[in-house]
Amino acid sequence: MSAVLDDMDSRPGSTTSLLRTVIGLYLRDAGGWMSTRHIIALMEALDVTAAVSRTALSRLKKKEIVVPQLRHGVPGFAVTEGAASMLARGDRRIFNPRHMSSADRWCLVSFSIPETEREKRHQLRRRLHWIGCGTVAAGLWICPDSLREEVEEILEDLELRGMATLFVTDTPLLGGSLRDAASAWWDLDAVAELHRDFIRHHGSAAGDGPGKGSDDGPASAETFARYVRCIDRWRIIPYLDPGLPADFLPEDWPGMAGIALFERLGSAYSRPSADFVRRTLEG
Repeated sequence: MSAVLDDMDSRPGSTTSLLRTVIGLYLRDAGGWMSTRHIIALMEALDVTAAVSRTALSRLKKKEIVVPQLRHGVPGFAVTEGAASMLARGDRRIFNPRHMSSADRWCLVSFSIPETEREKRHQLRRRLHWIGCGTVAAGLWICPDSLREEVEEILEDLELRGMATLFVTDTPLLGGSLRDAASAWWDLDAVAELHRDFIRHHGSAAGDGPGKGSDDGPASAETFARYVRCIDRWRIIPYLDPGLPADFLPEDWPGMAGIALFERLGSAYSRPSADFVRRTLEG
């Protein structure tokens, strides 16, 4: 299994995570390669020293996210082919949060894996969790049918496709309430706390007017840092939040407020942040 297939192997806010976010946001748009000097300059805008950034680059090299590459005699890093696929998958999640309707279909994932393959069984459960699947029973998981293709990719990657059966179904028939079932299948308290944490950290930034990071505002290091930290904190939420229909969720669910805040921040900061990166690379 390739290391780059695991999107969630660094803690948001850590240097490695911030560097992954910078790479995901800007290195591909720069032609898939960026000089080491410019990468370090962008990380310095995030208050990360050159020495610490070089250590993080070494870690991402080991994880097969980037590979050292000279261009015209200039040292730099390029995105690996596997990482490019992972980052494209991340784009779809991060910038298009899911939200099921009550009419959408579900996918049930049933598997029976022998004890001789227990490490693969552990990896399967871990990866199903990290794409937003819920646990009905030890060998029976559930997710929105929109995730079925990702489930198939995980099973194929772990060479477990022959040990699993997928069922596509309407809303499961339950003996109790949908909300009780959802709270048992998913750790909705943890997902809700991720949304509330995001709102606590970035809610005040959404009130900035033009000239303080909006599309009409300046392309400053502060704007860049605010946007990168916003994306870095947000990026795991669309993986763990399955986007359940309203009748599956607690009445005080903060998910829609979190999504709305993320969209406002993106509208305010994405363009001036990209302008800052472009000016840095030109400089």
